[in-house]
Amino acid sequence: QVFTFNTVEIKVQPSAKVKNGAPVSIVCHADISKSTDFQLKLNFTIFKDGKVVFMTVSDTGDAQYEISMARSSDTGDYECTVQAGRKTKSSNSVHVWVTGMTKPILTSEKREVLEGEVVKLRCELPEEAPPLHFFFRKIKMNSTPKEKDVYEPYKNFSVVEFSVEEDDNILQFDCFGKRTVKSEFEISEHSNKTLVTVREPFIKPTLNAKPSSNITEGDRIQFECSTVVAQMRDIEIILQKNKTILKSVQDEKLLEYSAVATLEDSGEYLCKVEQGRASKSTKLNVVVSELFPKPILAASMSKLDENKELTLSCSISGFRKANFSILRKKSNGDIWLKNSRNLTMRVNVNDTGYYICKAEVKGIVKESKPVRINVYAPVSKPTLSVVGGLPEVVLGKPLQLICRSVMGTPPITFTFYKGTEVKKTVINDTYATFLDENVKQNDKRGYKCDARNNHSSGAKASNILNVTVIIPIRDASLGSIPYGEVEEGSETAFLCSVKEGSWPIHFRIFRKTDREVLLFEESQNADRIIWRKETMNRQDTGTYYCVASNRANVDVKSHPITISVILAAWQKGVIAAFVLVLIAGAVTLILWWFLCKKKKAKGPSMEMSGSALATNLTSEKLTRQPNDGDYYSGSVYIEDSENHMKSTDESKGPDLESAEVEYTEVEVSTLDPHR
Repeated sequence: QVFTFNTVEIKVQPSAKVKNGAPVSIVCHADISKSTDFQLKLNFTIFKDGKVVFMTVSDTGDAQYEISMARSSDTGDYECTVQAGRKTKSSNSVHVWVTGMTKPILTSEKREVLEGEVVKLRCELPEEAPPLHFFFRKIKMNSTPKEKDVYEPYKNFSVVEFSVEEDDNILQFDCFGKRTVKSEFEISEHSNKTLVTVREPFIKPTLNAKPSSNITEGDRIQFECSTVVAQMRDIEIILQKNKTILKSVQDEKLLEYSAVATLEDSGEYLCKVEQGRASKSTKLNVVVSELFPKPILAASMSKLDENKELTLSCSISGFRKANFSILRKKSNGDIWLKNSRNLTMRVNVNDTGYYICKAEVKGIVKESKPVRINVYAPVSKPTLSVVGGLPEVVLGKPLQLICRSVMGTPPITFTFYKGTEVKKTVINDTYATFLDENVKQNDKRGYKCDARNNHSSGAKASNILNVTVIIPIRDASLGSIPYGEVEEGSETAFLCSVKEGSWPIHFRIFRKTDREVLLFEESQNADRIIWRKETMNRQDTGTYYCVASNRANVDVKSHPITISVILAAWQKGVIAAFVLVLIAGAVTLILWWFLCKKKKAKGPSMEMSGSALATNLTSEKLTRQPNDGDYYSGSVYIEDSENHMKSTDESKGPDLESAEVEYTEVEVSTLDPHR
C-alpha cells in the first residue's frame, strides 16, 4: 500500500472577508495518489495563528471547520496540516478577516451622585479578543463631550472614573471600542447611553461688599460670603484676591472680612466654597477711588559737591492738608529725617543715597518715588606708574600703565596721554590701566594721565612719566689674543662683545671641558669687556664662550672658541739641548769603545800560531759544560765584537778576508777569563 501527498489546500467559504455575525467555513482538502484502491485514514488539523482550533479524522480527503457566527476574534491566519501513516503535509496559510465589532456594554456604578464625587464606568466587549482600545465619553448638555481612552492589552473590558464638576446636572455616558487588523483600524458601535443624575451638596455662594463695591480709599469695606449646604461636615469658605487668600472659615455658612480701603484693594475678589471634591465660587469686582495722589519729592539738585546745601521738598498735587515726613531709604530699614514738608541740610559724601517722603490723610499713608542724591568729593592728584615696578620696558614687549586716584567719589573718568595724544579713556572707581603695545626704540614722548568726576573742581593731571626702553642683547661674540694655540705661562686676553643692547651689560666667561666653569663675570656700561688671564697652563686647554645679559633678562650666548695650551719656546730649547747632549754622549761612548776594541785586537796575542790556538781551543771547549757561565758570557762578548768588527771593516774593501782571520784570533783570546 503505497501513497503520496500531491497537494494540501485550504479554502474559506463563502469569502475570506466576512461580516461580524455571519457564518464561515474553513475547508481543508488533501489530494493523494495511491498504488491500489485501499482505505486511508487522514488526520486533519486546522491552526489559527499557530494555535489548534479544529481536529478531525476522515477517509474522504476533506475536512471542514464551521463557524456559525463569526466574530472579530476569529480574524487571523489559518493553516491546515494532514497526517497519514508516517507522512505529513501542510497547506499554505489563508487570512480570514471578520469585519466589524460587537456592540460594547456600558455599566455605571451609580445612577445618582453629588457634585465633587466620581462616576465609575465599565465598558466591555464580551465577544472580542484583546488587545483592544476603549473610549469613554462624558456628554453634557450644550458642551463638547469629554473623552478618555484606555488601552487594554490583555482584557476585553476597561474601567474609568469621571469626576463630577460644578454645574454638572444631568450627565450621559457611552463608550466604543477599537482594534487594529493588518495595520487597519476597526471601530465598534457606540454602547448604550447611561444616564447619571447630579445633586448639589451646597448652593453657589453669594459675595457682597458693604457699604458698596465702589468706595473711596480710607473708608472701611466689609465682605460677606455665604452659602446653603445640605451637610455641614468638611465644608470650607475661602475669600481670595489675585490668588492671595485673605480669610477662610470651616464648618460655617458665613465668612466676614473687613479692612480700610486703599487703592491697592481695587480688583476682583473670589469667594469659594469647597466640600470634598465639590467646589463652587462667586466673583465680585471692587473699585476704590483715590483720596489723594502720591506725594512728589523734589530736590534742589541731584548731583552736588560735598559741603554744599541740599533742599528737599514734598508736595501733593492739589492737596495740602496732609502730614508729611522725609526719610532716607536703607536696605535694613528707612531712616526718619524730619516730619515736615521741607528739609535743608549741608551734605557730605556719606549722604549719597535714595530719599523719599510720605504723606498721611485719614490713616492712608502714601509714599513718593525715591530720589537719588549723589554727593561728590574731589579727586586727588593721580599717580601714574608701570605695572610691575620700574619705569622701563623691553623693546618689543607691551607696556602696562596704571593710573590711581586715592581720593574722589566714583565713578572717576581716567584719560591716558602719550605726549599730547589721547590714548584711552576709562571710567572706573579708583584706578584704570592702559596697555601700550607699540613702544618704539627712539620714542621720547612721556606718559601722563588725568582723573575727573562730577565734582565741580574738574580734572587733575599726574606727573609726566618717562619710560626707559631696554634694547635686548643681540649677537654676543668671544675672541682671544693669541687665538687657538697659547704658550704655557703666557698671558691671554679674552674679548666678549655684543652687537646691540642697553647698558649696563653683565658679561660672563665660561670654560667647558667635562663641566662648565665660570671664570669671570662683570657688569659694564659698555658693549664689550676684556679679561686678561696672566698665566696659562695645561689645565686651561678647552672650549670657551661668553654669555651677555641686561635688564631684558635674556641670556645671549656666543659661539665657542677652542684654546690649546702648548709648550713655551724656551722649554722646547731646553728639551732639544738635553736630547742633543744625550745623543752626543752616546756617540762619544760608542766611538771610544770601538777604538779600545780595535787597539786590543792588534796586541801580541794575535801573533800566536793558528794551529796551536785551535788545538787549545778545541781541548778547552771539550772540558767545559754547556751551561758554563763564562762560556756564555764570552759568546755574548764575541758576538758584540763581531758586529762592531763587521761594521768597521765594511769600508775596507779587499781587506775583508784578512779581517776574518783577525776575528778568529779575537774570539780565541776572549775565552781566557783573566784577560
